[in-house]
Amino acid sequence: MSTTTSRLEDLGSELGEAIADSPAYERFAEAKAAVEDDPDAQERIAEVERLRDEFVTAREAGEASQEHVAKLQQAQNDLHSLPVMEEYLNAQEALQSQLEAVNRAISEPLAVDFGGEAGGCCHD
Repeated sequence: MSTTTSRLEDLGSELGEAIADSPAYERFAEAKAAVEDDPDAQERIAEVERLRDEFVTAREAGEASQEHVAKLQQAQNDLHSLPVMEEYLNAQEALQSQLEAVNRAISEPLAVDFGGEAGGCCHD
């Protein structure tokens, strides 16, 4: 492995550690743990997943209806209205915003959207 590759990997590790130590990541990790530990949230997540599976099955069979959509949307709204879930979604959005800023900082000198296109090919 070249010295340059090794240095880039070291910088990547440092970046990962810095992100993990950031207040945005810590808030996200705490909010995620709170959702995982909340029985009501877990019950509502399971209900959303069950209704989503029903909807997908009905759609694949050509039998999906507005009732399926309405039930799924209501279950999602009920889930998102839980304070623990609201905090999780807000923390997730804040972390995503921070990671997008990091992506822009990495991508700018490369003249490529590192997170969006680095692995892609043949974009028009």
